[in-house]
Amino acid sequence: MLDTYDLSQLVEPLLAWYPSHARVLPWREEPTPYHVWVSEIMLQQTRVEAVKPFYARFMEALPDVQALAECETDRLLKLWEGLGYYNRVRNMQTAAQTIMSDYDGVIPADYEDLLKLKGIGHYTAAAISSIAFGHPAAAVDGNVLRIVMRAAEDDSDIAKQSVKTKVEAALRPIIPQGRAGMFTQAMMELGATVCVPNGEPLCGECPWQALCLAYAHGTTDRIPVKAKPKARRLEKKTVLVIRDGDRVLLQKRPDQGLLAGMYEFPYLEGYLSEKAVLDFVKEQGLSPIRIQKLPEAKHIFSHVEWRMRGYAVLVEEPQAESGFLFVEPSASEEHYAIPAAYAAYSRYMNIRIGQEKFLE
Repeated sequence: MLDTYDLSQLVEPLLAWYPSHARVLPWREEPTPYHVWVSEIMLQQTRVEAVKPFYARFMEALPDVQALAECETDRLLKLWEGLGYYNRVRNMQTAAQTIMSDYDGVIPADYEDLLKLKGIGHYTAAAISSIAFGHPAAAVDGNVLRIVMRAAEDDSDIAKQSVKTKVEAALRPIIPQGRAGMFTQAMMELGATVCVPNGEPLCGECPWQALCLAYAHGTTDRIPVKAKPKARRLEKKTVLVIRDGDRVLLQKRPDQGLLAGMYEFPYLEGYLSEKAVLDFVKEQGLSPIRIQKLPEAKHIFSHVEWRMRGYAVLVEEPQAESGFLFVEPSASEEHYAIPAAYAAYSRYMNIRIGQEKFLE
């Protein structure tokens, strides 16, 4: 159990292991506060390999805090397109604006000051403070929780905030002076590449093998313990790819709520028949020429799952005063951020969105 386990014995084997096993990652090449911050926010709920091209694109477009603070909203969302959880980048921009106004454009080094910024929680604040500034802050995410709980053979529920807080408190005193950044990244690396989140841990490659109680007692398959989340809410939708020649109809989502401010295909709640879809299109003042059923698709968010059926509807050229936003595919790729939830249907406007852009 964590209360009786000596965590300090793990430090030196870990630090001896890390230099020859650390992955080469773009944000590690120059671990400035801004680089660490952006990378850590991007890496939340996203794999490292998937993040790399997004990180490069984001940094090229917004190389510093001022550029992030001043970025126009549609462009910001377009740069984030495909990473999901768009409130993350909205919160980043709010934090950047606070840094410009309250901290003279300089990201604060103090852990408590970082916590005051929008969208920066305990883990991200500790990561920035330790990696970029060398402060002894304990950055505890899922990877760190897993390796600590296995080493100590602690079966406490890691879904509880109280357990995470306890691990943070236990790690803080053992962070080696002058090597806080290395310690933080080594903990992350061990959890990501050896004591892995899915499948069997690679215990034969672990610097803690001789010190790990879960390995010694054969309990790595049971630890860590995490309570199952509540079942996601299912929502059924009928998605409409309405085309006027090459142009496709998009609509903007509300400025609050899920996927706020992004662009999407029109949709209707529930599963509708072809007749019901055509009736809806006519009600919008559009003249349908042809309708085609599209494949079904689904997209999973953290607390809700969309189950979608789609139709492609070709319409006659609408009147200029119709008020609809018909866009060219090339304009959409450049200017209109479409959620990855619609990836199955974006192909019918001959564009790639999100991670598809980086797949050849």
